[in-house]
Amino acid sequence: MERVKRLRGRLIAHPTATDSALAVAVLAAMLVGAMLDPNGPAGKHGPTSWDTRTPTVLGLVLMPLAAGTLALRRRAPLPVLCVTGAISLLELILSDPRAPVAMSAVVALYTVAAHTDRPTTWRVGLLTMTALTGAAMLSGPMPWYAQENLGVFAWTGMAAAAGDAVRSRRAFVDAIRERAERAERTRDEEARRRVAEERLRIARDLHDVVAHHIALVNVQAGVAAHIMDKRPDQAKIALAHVREASRSALGELRATVGLLRQTGDPEAPTEPAPGLDRLEELADTFRHAGLPVEVARGDQGSKLPAAVDLASYRIIQEALTNVQKHAGERARAEVSVVRVGPHVEITVLDDGSRDSRRPPDAADTARPPADPPQAGGHGLLGMRERVTALGGALTAGPRYGGGFRVHAILPVKARAGRSTAQTGDTS
Repeated sequence: MERVKRLRGRLIAHPTATDSALAVAVLAAMLVGAMLDPNGPAGKHGPTSWDTRTPTVLGLVLMPLAAGTLALRRRAPLPVLCVTGAISLLELILSDPRAPVAMSAVVALYTVAAHTDRPTTWRVGLLTMTALTGAAMLSGPMPWYAQENLGVFAWTGMAAAAGDAVRSRRAFVDAIRERAERAERTRDEEARRRVAEERLRIARDLHDVVAHHIALVNVQAGVAAHIMDKRPDQAKIALAHVREASRSALGELRATVGLLRQTGDPEAPTEPAPGLDRLEELADTFRHAGLPVEVARGDQGSKLPAAVDLASYRIIQEALTNVQKHAGERARAEVSVVRVGPHVEITVLDDGSRDSRRPPDAADTARPPADPPQAGGHGLLGMRERVTALGGALTAGPRYGGGFRVHAILPVKARAGRSTAQTGDTS
């Protein structure tokens, strides 16, 4: 079997040499057929016996010419068929005794059927069959129903049928191979898509962790620098918050980066991802940074899927970080989590207050002036991607009368399809 495969590979790699060898074989077969006479005198073995005969000069000229044309059969199938068909017609009409020159037309017809489409095979096959069979029956010394004349009809029909069958099988094998290659490409694309989605998810987590904790560190460091000389006790408290926020940031970064470890690397941290059960802890970090945060829970402590729980926590974290960075030094924030049927609704509001007439309170005295807004952030974009990935909806924009509102609706059970998301990214 291995030898057959190697031989087949060599034949495919050298088509011209293969066709030349076929032409030589066809010429040898035609010479043998021209020298044998199946209609010799009756003998002791029956009314039919084999005898030898001498081919005509015309036959000896036409046989090499027709066989040599077959060397080009795959380069120009239809022209080769026309030439061999014309030579065969000439031999059938003028030569006596006949030589089997029509064998070259049979091979050429098979080649046309194997390398063209079915309508072309039908048209060319019927034309060749009719022309050669008609010439064989209407000319020559034998009656029209002689075995040699019917043989021309049978061989041309079988050549067309065999060539069409080979073409159909080749097309079927090519279709199977194409489907297999397409399936392989689809698997590769799906793997790349999942890798890209995982990278995007990790990037969102890293952004949330860094933006939240670094913003708190920045605020508390500013507080410490602002009151270091006048109120050192408060500065120590602010620095303690800086230390706590930085420790928390390092812990979450370590947990997130642990997802990137390869097989065989040290074991990744097993601390569970944050969720709404840590909402009060999250709010306290902002309260310590000087942002008053009110939390209202209307979800009756219902258990949420891990993806929804994490997304809810990250959305609130990012929204409060935006309030901390952009809402102004006297802003207040409100967070509400409500379970409404098959959805959980998250709302984060701030009043964006900049009214200098409001008397300062203890929190205000511990807060330095807010940094100016920075354009071109990715916070709300990350929130929108999280919500869209779960099949939810997100709206974010300024409130009437001042402030900003972020409202997310997350399905408790993921659903197919895209969600609508209307945002104005100010982070």
